[in-house]
Amino acid sequence: MSFVDETTSGERREAWHLEIFEERITLREVIRRRVFQEVAEYNAAPPETFRGLVQPGETERELNGDRTRARRRVDAERQFAEAVEAFGRNGFLVLVDDRQVEELDAELDLRMGTEIIFLKLVPLVGG
Repeated sequence: MSFVDETTSGERREAWHLEIFEERITLREVIRRRVFQEVAEYNAAPPETFRGLVQPGETERELNGDRTRARRRVDAERQFAEAVEAFGRNGFLVLVDDRQVEELDAELDLRMGTEIIFLKLVPLVGG
């Protein structure tokens, strides 16, 4: 199984490695596990910028400031809530084997070779 981040501007990168042992799992749970892993990795050794499914909210960015090592820990529960909210307003789409999943509680059939794409929508300039 592979996880990929894409944008509508054409950027594509392997998102991260996540072990999922279940053959059936909801999209909500996949997003939760992804967000919690991203936050755990960031909090353990903060990179220059947080590169997650959704970026920390404005308040959290203000509290953290711009200095990487001086940043406070990112809250996984808050990030998960923001990711769920972003999915609900079409901030990103999820494709499983080129099929769009539109419901958070939809059960996904996972098997060897399954590709999950998180397609982050980039706003159009001037529109």
